[in-house]
Amino acid sequence: MSVEQPLWRALTAYRALTAVYAVAIAVVARDSYERPQVAFGYLAVLLVWTLATLPRFTGAARCTRPFLAVDTGLALAGILLTPLADGAGRHAADGPTLPSIWTAGAVLACALKGGWRWAAAASTLVGAANLAQRGEASPNTLHNVLLVWVAAIAIGYVVEVARASERTLARALEIQAATRERERLARDIHDGVLQVLAMVQRRGTAVGGEAAELGRLAGEQEAALRRLITQGPVPEPRTAAGSDAAPEDDTRPQDLMALLGRYADARVTLSGPGTPVELAPHAARETAAAVGAALDNVRTHVGPGARAWVLVEDEPDQVLVSVRDEGPGIPEGRLAEAAEEGRLGVAQSIRGRLRDLGGTAELVSVPGQGTEVELIVPKQDQGGGEAATGRRYPARTGEGTQ
Repeated sequence: MSVEQPLWRALTAYRALTAVYAVAIAVVARDSYERPQVAFGYLAVLLVWTLATLPRFTGAARCTRPFLAVDTGLALAGILLTPLADGAGRHAADGPTLPSIWTAGAVLACALKGGWRWAAAASTLVGAANLAQRGEASPNTLHNVLLVWVAAIAIGYVVEVARASERTLARALEIQAATRERERLARDIHDGVLQVLAMVQRRGTAVGGEAAELGRLAGEQEAALRRLITQGPVPEPRTAAGSDAAPEDDTRPQDLMALLGRYADARVTLSGPGTPVELAPHAARETAAAVGAALDNVRTHVGPGARAWVLVEDEPDQVLVSVRDEGPGIPEGRLAEAAEEGRLGVAQSIRGRLRDLGGTAELVSVPGQGTEVELIVPKQDQGGGEAATGRRYPARTGEGTQ
């Protein structure tokens, strides 16, 4: 149940009781009216309107703006008709108006519907009508006007706070329900799917042939599911243009391990500190992209099923990232030939990125013993980064080669 419902029910009862009260006052003072037909004609309309509109006050949805305008207009009409019906009798002596305290119900309805701003507007109109029909601002009149104005604004503000709290609570309950469902799915996945995938990987590797490829795919899916149930969904590593996307105004440090986690699978082993490795946003993204380019080279030159190891070391003034594979190594002079052929995977995607960050990228390759790419990233950007150079290197070259 909405927190507003008790207030709407209370307002419904208030309107009915105050309509009856206004009629009772008129009946008791019927001999003092100079034009009783005006007074009782208006009160008859007021009583019928109140009883007929009680179902509308079950919630804010049915109390539309036109309806509340008519309701407030009826209250203002009763205030302004009081001098015509009462003459110079009780009206001159600060007697009650024709609708009496029923007018507060119209103001409170505006407060519940639109908050303190609607309440301020409605109570101001009612106060102005009271001052106009009195012809002078007596202390009693000012007291009543101010009381209604302050009470209506306060109730309107409380309603706005209650609505905001209700939305926050609903969102918290949604998050709690989603978390519980995710935990349930994680248990089911762990008890069933992950075990099956691990068994397929082992059996496929043992059998060999086409079954080995099936086992490799099962291992990849197992690693992806484990990341999903432990870390949640990982954002896409690159945009359609091939570069990492991030808000331009995000200056908060980013965890390099989280960015590199997207590359970990059955073939790529990621190792690093148990704590976040924080770098400036641009430096973290460019370093992750350089690692991605190095892994692209492993898949291209060693093979799609080649194993690779990524090691991250967090030192006081720099971050060291090494990417090692088990391939045949790079023949001497091959990198220079690749650069001459226009294949700049190492020259730009790796070394170029690190140079712009003020760091270095070194390749150590021994024929027959694999290749290791060592990236050194200073924690203080000395190269100006993207903002200073105006350049961004693609995460992967056109051919995906060295």
